Amino acid sequence: MKIYLKCIFYSLGITLFFSTVAVGQNTKVIEVKTKSTSLVYAVDQSKRLIFQYYGKAVDASDNFLRQQAYPKPDTNRDFSYEAYPTFGLGNINEPALSVIHADGSLNTELAFEGEETKSPQPGVSETVILLKDRIYNLTVELHLKAFEEEDVITQWAVIGNQEDGSVQLTRFASSFLPIKAERYYLTHFYGAWAGEMNVTEEKLENGIKVIECKKGVRTTQTENPSFILSVNNPAMENAGDCYGGALAWSGNYRLDFQVDESKRLNITTGINPFLSSWSLKAGERFTTPEMIYTFSSRGRGQVSRNLHDWGRKYGMVGGNKIHDIVLNSWEGAYFTFNENTLTGMMDDAAEMGIETFVLDDGWFGNKYPRNSDHAGLGDWQTNEKKLPRGLDYLIDYAHSKGLKFGLWIEPEMVNPESELAEKHPEWIVQSPGREKIVWRNQLLLDLSNPKVQDFVYSVFDSLLTTHPGIECIKWDANRHVEQAGSTFLPATEQTHFWVSYTEGLYNVYKRIRTKYPDFVIQDCASGGGRLDYGALKYHNEFWTSDNTDPLSRIFIQYGTNLIYPPVGTASHVSTSPNHQTMRVTPLKFRFDVAMTGRLGMELQPKDIQGKDREFAMEAIKNYKQYVRPLITNGDLYRLKSPYDEGGWASQMYVSKENSSVVLFVFSLEPHLRGVFPTVKLNGLDPTKTYQIEEINMNGWSHFWGDGQTFKADYLMNAGLELQIGVQYDSAVFILKEIK
Repeated sequence: MKIYLKCIFYSLGITLFFSTVAVGQNTKVIEVKTKSTSLVYAVDQSKRLIFQYYGKAVDASDNFLRQQAYPKPDTNRDFSYEAYPTFGLGNINEPALSVIHADGSLNTELAFEGEETKSPQPGVSETVILLKDRIYNLTVELHLKAFEEEDVITQWAVIGNQEDGSVQLTRFASSFLPIKAERYYLTHFYGAWAGEMNVTEEKLENGIKVIECKKGVRTTQTENPSFILSVNNPAMENAGDCYGGALAWSGNYRLDFQVDESKRLNITTGINPFLSSWSLKAGERFTTPEMIYTFSSRGRGQVSRNLHDWGRKYGMVGGNKIHDIVLNSWEGAYFTFNENTLTGMMDDAAEMGIETFVLDDGWFGNKYPRNSDHAGLGDWQTNEKKLPRGLDYLIDYAHSKGLKFGLWIEPEMVNPESELAEKHPEWIVQSPGREKIVWRNQLLLDLSNPKVQDFVYSVFDSLLTTHPGIECIKWDANRHVEQAGSTFLPATEQTHFWVSYTEGLYNVYKRIRTKYPDFVIQDCASGGGRLDYGALKYHNEFWTSDNTDPLSRIFIQYGTNLIYPPVGTASHVSTSPNHQTMRVTPLKFRFDVAMTGRLGMELQPKDIQGKDREFAMEAIKNYKQYVRPLITNGDLYRLKSPYDEGGWASQMYVSKENSSVVLFVFSLEPHLRGVFPTVKLNGLDPTKTYQIEEINMNGWSHFWGDGQTFKADYLMNAGLELQIGVQYDSAVFILKEIK
């Protein structure tokens, strides 16, 4: 967060020239544009940077200058909204920035100093606007990065202190966005362990709606720092104006939605200021996390597709690359395994067409062997009793079967019963004098401490250096922060802990990615506890939830993929009855649901035999041939929401050139005899003709026209009449363009 600079006009490795706006009749319009959207600010006669507009693309040149000159009742200050409002201006509800200056003053008022736009890479432009307090040497750089093709604009702030002493930042948002409409409908997410990313929509009324987390770690288990906002009407899939937003931050966050007295909605987003005041010394700068925005005039479906395109290209590692099908050992072996258990799983995995085997928890610890979650965490040496020939034997065995080999780690955590806890008790997050609170029998290492950062990095690096055959890592984190406190940070900076922990984690990630830029790392935190674009930036995929039940996953992945790319959504076939819900479901239903994301398996494969094994092998083959390319680079169209009445869910993926499609349809509950869905497709080229073929069939086709050709306009307007009505019935169709 802190960068020491000799000059406050130096940013991102480029020297910025800032022009000065004369006070008087002169005004200036600053427009940030993408292919289909515009974000507009104006500088008024008193050098205030005023928000003007964000939405569908407009010509901003002359119109907003005339708007600035138009006389308004009372004072202009009462009827305009600053781009980055501060406490001390008077007509402010929730400020983006509040500062206690070096002399104790509580007031800050920013004036425009200049702006510069650069193009750091093709298709991306970055505008930097410099603001400065009218009295104090305190500056704010507003950074706005526009991604033209993806229709995404990101924003963050850099706060610089050139005062004579330290200042205290008590609120430091990444972004402020005021929107004017008649009504506002907010879609956001809630949940718990094994039930993440449930979707709810509510109408916003006067007052403040807050989405926040104070857990410090695993901060997206119960909420998520993302949303979709529909204006004037509840969100529709294919129509209406919608805004999407996501904060790229893995620590505490706060998203405020305030409908004020003028019926305008003010959205303020960023790090949660709760117990997080930041002492910014003279000459230092503080950089807030990136806030990601998109706008769609075609409903929330296009919001999702914009974010998916951006996420694949800029928000994750290898987002446009084909992902392996993984067998993870956890639900098939848990802590109880030996070499033969694992090699047997590999034999079956190779036979079934799986591409990577991942050894989950339980492989490490000797003095305190990891035979349960009570001991060994932090001692990252191979358990000699369980695995007498070591990891290299397993790696070589996997390779002999044509499989890649992956490994589970949880390097941020430690069991009290471990050699690490004995050697370095000072590395543990703690409140001196108080009994340490354990969660899942473990404690948290203090990543604000550079020595702990070195240790966590070394866990990763030494494993890959010692065992170069490891080809992927599952990085887990299974608790949040209790009794926040750092033995490293001074007493006067304990409020820095919440931010410094997350920055320390990112420092480790950056070091890893510098040495291993393309290495496959799965983002996991008790399932979806670290699902945000701050962490995803360093990962190839994310473990969506520890709940592998297919019916639960339809809802979890529906919410997840409103914001985050399906290509990163690890979705595994598990056993029946399911280990989390005890629900009994058909193997076909489990496979069909898992194929809507990044397909994998989470079971003991030897339990699948006979016709079930034949079906599984055929489904894996179909996924590789037909489905995986579309999950990787196709556009998601949601057709029937599982939250809607009727008891069906349906979605499809369409290739960018509209030449191939995969359609999924699920029956979520029992239906009366003869009650079937009619599914109308979306996203097709209406001039094209497609042949339909059902895959993953288990005896008979669900569509009377299987194998036949249909015009796209028929598929989108008349739709498919499908014989799907029994609970947990499902169907998958491939559509190919006929030329």
